[in-house]
Amino acid sequence: MTPEDILRALYEETLVGNAPKVLELTEQGLDISMEPQTLLFDALIPSLEEVGARFERGDFFVPEMLIAGRAMAGAMERLRPLLAETGVQTIGKFLMGTVKGDVHDIGKNLVNIMLEGAGFEVIDLGVQVAPEKFVAAIDEHQPDIVGFSAFLTTTMPMFKANMNALEKAGMRNDVIVMVGGAPVTQEYADAVGADGYAADASQTVKRAKSLLEEKRAKVPA
Repeated sequence: MTPEDILRALYEETLVGNAPKVLELTEQGLDISMEPQTLLFDALIPSLEEVGARFERGDFFVPEMLIAGRAMAGAMERLRPLLAETGVQTIGKFLMGTVKGDVHDIGKNLVNIMLEGAGFEVIDLGVQVAPEKFVAAIDEHQPDIVGFSAFLTTTMPMFKANMNALEKAGMRNDVIVMVGGAPVTQEYADAVGADGYAADASQTVKRAKSLLEEKRAKVPA
């Protein structure tokens, strides 16, 4: 296969979520000395962007997004160390976790894959993340954006507890805060003082990029 054939096939197989084939094509590309960033930026990311676009149009649903995301995640496992070696710049650092009291992570994991596919470095703290753990992780990793995820209505008040913890630690103005999850609304995000909200993984990526651009535009050169 030519490099063009590999890129075309990688795009198509990611789109349909054929994880074994995506990994095989990634290996084939590397075997013929294709650059890892070429595989990422010319096939994998455009394919995941198309997945997001189809989801927004109603042509794809969550299961299709998940299998495409997982297919890409497998390729990313292979490419990540190579990309680090080549010094490919990430567009920003995103710290993510499901709030204390909540163990749901399917939505969060999908968002992580989409963010990574869009060029973010993602630090996932997992589930049941207490406010003090978010604070410690922000101190350690210095992320651009922090994401709080909640699936249960009963755990949504943890957003405010987390915001209070950031305020108390003097970190609130250092990071962009995004919130999301099935029961969350824009109104609720506004009420707890978050900077951004998104209803799904595709929108999260767009919103994260725009919030980061806005923040960087305000920083004097």
